[in-house]
Amino acid sequence: MKKFLSLPDVFLVLALICCSSWTVWSSSSCKQINIKEVRPHSVSITEFGAVGDGITLNTKAFQNAIFYLNSYADKGGAKLFVPAGRWLTGSFDLISHLTLWLDKDAVILGSTNSEDWPVVDPLPSYGRGRELPGGRHRSLIYGCNLTDVIITGNNGTIDGQGSIWWSKFRNKTLDHTRPHLVELINSTEVLISNATFLNSPFWTIHPVYCSNVTVQNVTIIVPFGSPNTDGIDPDSSDNVCIEDCYISTGDDLISIKSGWDEYGISFGRPSTNISIHRLTGRTTSAGIAIGSEMSGGVSEVYAEDIYIFDSKSAIRIKTSPGSLVYMESIQMTHMTEMLYL
Repeated sequence: MKKFLSLPDVFLVLALICCSSWTVWSSSSCKQINIKEVRPHSVSITEFGAVGDGITLNTKAFQNAIFYLNSYADKGGAKLFVPAGRWLTGSFDLISHLTLWLDKDAVILGSTNSEDWPVVDPLPSYGRGRELPGGRHRSLIYGCNLTDVIITGNNGTIDGQGSIWWSKFRNKTLDHTRPHLVELINSTEVLISNATFLNSPFWTIHPVYCSNVTVQNVTIIVPFGSPNTDGIDPDSSDNVCIEDCYISTGDDLISIKSGWDEYGISFGRPSTNISIHRLTGRTTSAGIAIGSEMSGGVSEVYAEDIYIFDSKSAIRIKTSPGSLVYMESIQMTHMTEMLYL
């Protein structure tokens, strides 16, 4: 149902979103996943020489800290604490049985130097970079073949500083496909919660070939007009639960994917059992999209209590001719689209 809001109504809705935090939505709709929220060992990024001045590059500090914490993976895991400060870094890898914890005033800043975002192979279900042939830049926070991974904190921030990438895209000066902000590949038991994600160069949170993923109580903000800056993109993944999030982006708020054209068909891994609860967001694209990369198929999608501002389409299904896709059991209830007067 589409509703038009007067100016007082707009202020009321925004006040409820911004000031009530997420306490009004305290009961989780996500099934409990098998992760440990309490880790027996914890270190601060400052113990590895990191400087939170927004200028010093801390990639080595993050890499060294996580390498050290890997020795605790079979001892209940460990927590990497990021205190208040502005921590500039290039891409770094996560490990299994790790909690990346951001303090309230902590900001992880993505480097504006593309050399700090290494180029990696294309995903097998895409066959090439999404924007250009060949490889693609690795995400700022990256993980592959992991189990029991948590990105959380006291609403700290991960800022991709994406404007340089948006300019390269518009000016056609990209050498490789842009990086995501967070990408986890072939991983299970993943929790992303209580954090803010800003200015992604490309898609913001991208779980691909993953199982048992929960994304809850997150804020994602990317400016209108920024190209292809989706919020959360479950891709060839299953048992994904998204709840109690606020997303405002330059593209789809949530886009469910499963590979691209013949590569997605050949890879053959669908996205299935995707649930979305209590989402509020603003976009000039779609609120919830299925596709356009969906050649592996999509099934068992359930969304409820969705409030979308200013979208072109609250729900959008998009694909390419000849992609041989299938969709089954898609249910969306209590969805409201609101437009400003």
